[in-house]
Amino acid sequence: MVSEAPHSVRGRVWKFGDNVDTDVMAPWNTISLPWEERRKSVLHVRPEFAEQAAPGDLIVAGRNWGCGSSREHAPENLKLLGIGGVVAESFGRIYFRNCVAIAFPNLACPGIAQACEEGDDLEFDVASGAVRNHTRGVELSGAAYTPDMLAILERGGLLEMLKERFSAA
Repeated sequence: MVSEAPHSVRGRVWKFGDNVDTDVMAPWNTISLPWEERRKSVLHVRPEFAEQAAPGDLIVAGRNWGCGSSREHAPENLKLLGIGGVVAESFGRIYFRNCVAIAFPNLACPGIAQACEEGDDLEFDVASGAVRNHTRGVELSGAAYTPDMLAILERGGLLEMLKERFSAA
């Protein structure tokens, strides 16, 4: 069954720079901790982030967001925190793949770092690649998801898609 997961996400911007690695999103020494204990360590380079980020907020980042180790806890932590998605200049390959697998919207969009400031009202659509900064009246175009990626997102993640596929067999 297809969920009602939207292709479009809108929220308040938190800005980060280039080369933010998965170790900052999910430090190795917190991975086995319960969520409430590891929550405060998410993006600890900005100590206020985990406490002040509100459900639906978005992250705008520079190049190579999610570089580093293949830590699937990195996008999972952001999703558990309630972050609506990430728009970045570019992504680490494994991080991006993990995001698709857990149905956490991320979009690569050249020029996004210069088009946004902290607190802006941003909207992005993974189906079309459209990015709109409502605060500044700026529109950009990112890399739209493929039909296969959209199908995974719509079903709530790769595991949900596989459960659906194998229960029908």
